[in-house]
Amino acid sequence: MEPMETTTTCRAISVAPMMDYTDRHCRFLHRQLSARTGLYTETVTARALIHGDRQRLLRYHPMEHPVALQLGGAVPSELATAAAYGADCGFDEINLNVGCPSDRVQAGRFGACLMAEPALVRDCVLAMAEACAVPVTVKTRIGIDNQDDYEFLAGFTECVLTAGVKTLIVHARKAWLTGLSPKENRTIPPLDYQRVFRLKADFPELNVIINGGIDRTDQVRELLTKVDGVMLGRKAYHDPFILARLEELHFGTVPPSRDKVLNHYAAYAAAELERGTAASLLLRPLLGLFAGQPGARRWRRALGELAARRPTPGQLLRTVESLQAA
Repeated sequence: MEPMETTTTCRAISVAPMMDYTDRHCRFLHRQLSARTGLYTETVTARALIHGDRQRLLRYHPMEHPVALQLGGAVPSELATAAAYGADCGFDEINLNVGCPSDRVQAGRFGACLMAEPALVRDCVLAMAEACAVPVTVKTRIGIDNQDDYEFLAGFTECVLTAGVKTLIVHARKAWLTGLSPKENRTIPPLDYQRVFRLKADFPELNVIINGGIDRTDQVRELLTKVDGVMLGRKAYHDPFILARLEELHFGTVPPSRDKVLNHYAAYAAAELERGTAASLLLRPLLGLFAGQPGARRWRRALGELAARRPTPGQLLRTVESLQAA
């Protein structure tokens, strides 16, 4: 499948940046299922890019385009440097994380806690935009703790808009910065899609992408009548073929067969094994490829056994062939 070349940051369908999920192997699989879906990296901190193994942190396959780099940080100069690194590496978009509520993220003074400092978010975005030629976007929540009314979200949005942001990705739940784990923050605060719809109505010039609790194709169709884009989270990981169904629904593209996707991915995985990548990392994104299909449980069990054997590239390819024939 040829990647879709585009410079727009408002894509109808995208997959959320998710730590321990949307690594480069997962993104490669997702691209085999959909040419147009926007893909995002896991969060990479600006300081990690400045002081760490930049080549490893920014590695991706050319097939992944369009692909965005999500950055975490709160120091404008550091984010500017990191954004420049990302743009120079070829990422199509740089996204600022203002939505993650984990304690580790808060300790670094970034993520959802930044919603309380909209002027700082504005300064960060301005610095990033000045440092790179690709679009800079923001991913946020609808509120934090007791600052969760519409006026708070609208004020935050107004401030961010002064930095030139044209696309805002909104997780339609508020974040509790204390008392809830990141997992609980994805389920316990109630979804409020209406607040996101109101934001789009009040800021028609802003591209608004909605995120949170989206797991059905008919739901996506309905949401796209109210906002500019829809971002899927863990549904895209646990049932990745939904991306092919959505591309067919939205763009009329004939979805690839699972066998074709698997053949492409197996060749990619074999090459990665040759480079020393762990089999467990390469096989993990495939676990949900047959979700809802007969034999899905057997498929997951076989992949787990294969990963435990630490296969050679040849063994991986032969096992995939035998699984397809079964």
